[in-house]
Amino acid sequence: MNNYKSHIGIIGAGIQGVCCGLFLIKKGYQVTLFDNNEPGNVSASYGNAGHFSPYASIPLNRPDVLTDVPAMLMSSTGPLALKWNYIHKMIPWFYQFIKNCSKKNMMHTAKYMHQILDLAIPAYDELFEEIDISQLVEKKGIMYIWNDQNLKSRELEIKIRDEIGAEQQLLNKKEIHDLEPNIKKIYHAGVFYKKARHARNPGKIWLKLFDLFKKKGGTFKKNNVETINFSNEKPLIKTTESEFKFDKILIACGAFSKQLTEQVNEKIPLDTERGYHINFKNCDHLISRPVVFSNRGFGMTPMEQGLRVVGTVEFGGLKNPKSNNRIKNLVNNAKFLLDGLPKHDDEWLGFRPTLPDYLPVIGPSKNYKNVFYSFGHHHLGWTLGAISGKIISGMIAEENTNLDLKPYSSLRFS
Repeated sequence: MNNYKSHIGIIGAGIQGVCCGLFLIKKGYQVTLFDNNEPGNVSASYGNAGHFSPYASIPLNRPDVLTDVPAMLMSSTGPLALKWNYIHKMIPWFYQFIKNCSKKNMMHTAKYMHQILDLAIPAYDELFEEIDISQLVEKKGIMYIWNDQNLKSRELEIKIRDEIGAEQQLLNKKEIHDLEPNIKKIYHAGVFYKKARHARNPGKIWLKLFDLFKKKGGTFKKNNVETINFSNEKPLIKTTESEFKFDKILIACGAFSKQLTEQVNEKIPLDTERGYHINFKNCDHLISRPVVFSNRGFGMTPMEQGLRVVGTVEFGGLKNPKSNNRIKNLVNNAKFLLDGLPKHDDEWLGFRPTLPDYLPVIGPSKNYKNVFYSFGHHHLGWTLGAISGKIISGMIAEENTNLDLKPYSSLRFS
């Protein structure tokens, strides 16, 4: 006879699923985690920039973005690309994205991203108390730099962060050079986020949390989830091998969540931003902290694997092959900022689950009270893993909260 409250099934063993599982176990739930892959080197939880970014509340859906998009698409060094064979599938998503590109909607998103980002690092600290992260997390801040193009966009970002209370320190050219002397002096100004941290190896941290999940009694099933059904209102997860009955389930499989939400008759406009990374081996000493070049939408992070260069937004779905042009773009951009880089290695493509209003979905299904969601965190899935887990575990436990959680509900798309 066990003392578990009830049995929760989680679909998705990325950083979202694992953190949700850990916080549910803390509350006394029995948890089973499903994924068709062992946690490893294929998902966004491995290949991301490794940033813990409590400042990153400014959404991409801003009034100024619409005028910049054509230039971004035409530029070989720009942050945005399209797979032309996927455009027709993206039209409904783009339509909703454009509708959200107003000052009012931008400020709504910024406010409610800030609400959870402000709690993101303390939520991770709760989990990190139970694993050894020595040498894996550095507290050196994150720096953004830019040249004198698109200064209105930079000024808008600074102003919004001031309005919502995100801590930032503006930098002049000398201050940038003092922090990162190896960066070529192409910059006009920058901003420093002192409270931000970065992972020296996000994949290792993810695996340590996954091991903690199993150590605390969590079960992992390496199965592909095919369907979700119901028996007396209780959800049934059918995999390629068997069928499992739960009291409640959580869909947390990132960009792959849409095929499951449609099975529970909910149309959520989730799509994917394809992101890339490359590594320059033995070059992590060239910078001391993550550096993001805002004009070209890419960043560099010093990691165990070397200097990881990440970025670009490519709309092209889940099935298109990797784009060599996007890899070349990252190589050229890195060499634009740093001299002496060798040949790169470890080319990687991952999928960021993104909704057109740039808020995640965290909460119950509109149709089934025993089905919950945690996905759509776009560029911030890594940063928001722990706080999403803490929030969703409280929702499943039907606890009261001082947070306003309505903006993250899937009902906003009804």
